[in-house]
Amino acid sequence: MSDVTAIILTMNESKNIGDCIKSIQNFVSRIVVIDSGSSDNTVEIAKSLGADVYFHEFENYAKQFNWGLDNTNIATKWALRLDADERFTHELSEEAKQAIAEHNDDDVNGFVLRLRVFFLGRWMRHGSVYPFRKLMLFKFGIGRIEQRNMDEQTTLSCGKSIELNNDALHFDFKNLNYWINKHNWYATREMQDYLEMKINKNIQQISDEHIKNRRRQKLIYYKFPIFIRPLFYFIYIYFIKLGFLDGKEGLIYHFLRIFWYRFLVDAKIYEHEKIGGEIERTGALRS
Repeated sequence: MSDVTAIILTMNESKNIGDCIKSIQNFVSRIVVIDSGSSDNTVEIAKSLGADVYFHEFENYAKQFNWGLDNTNIATKWALRLDADERFTHELSEEAKQAIAEHNDDDVNGFVLRLRVFFLGRWMRHGSVYPFRKLMLFKFGIGRIEQRNMDEQTTLSCGKSIELNNDALHFDFKNLNYWINKHNWYATREMQDYLEMKINKNIQQISDEHIKNRRRQKLIYYKFPIFIRPLFYFIYIYFIKLGFLDGKEGLIYHFLRIFWYRFLVDAKIYEHEKIGGEIERTGALRS
């Protein structure tokens, strides 16, 4: 096993947490679960598989994960950011072990992982979904999650990151009710980030070029007319970027993720700008 502590955030993840932990048991030396009040048996499953479980009330992902970095007595050189619906493959574990051994004492302080997103059991290979890149493995004390409500990324205080070749797996689906509730929850956070972005458009504090490009694209996206931009975006993703090749599952995924979700974000932006009022605290997602 490698000198790595994995941190997993949970809230009613009994469907996923067992497979998630099992996928990294032969890779990491310690597993920490930060639970925000699960009412199912997530905590019991995690403990039975050897995880150290802590409770902390959820405010947003960044604050929750950074609390885990600061308050769970991490003694390893490396930390792993892993969601409960994500899995390591054997090939990725072996590659990560080798990469850690090779870069343990140089200025490579983080590894970007490539994820395959699965929806309704199907791998979403088109529509710019694959590969979804995320900096997930980093030297402890150097990496932290940036303070954002949505699209929060891992940033490094020094050094550089490199990308690994093998894929992790991301199972972005429990059922449609959960998926829709989750994205309604996301939409409120996205609206909050949009309002903050109008005030502060600086993206230079991000060193990762993939993240910078995504932020630049979002700035361009929001220059298009409200309510029209989700339609243009869907046409681009589904037809030009070949999302239609992902079959019926892809039609549902791309339509809901691109058109419906983005339209919902616009509706919440419009509502706030027209009516105003205090923005609600979303707290933890309840399934």
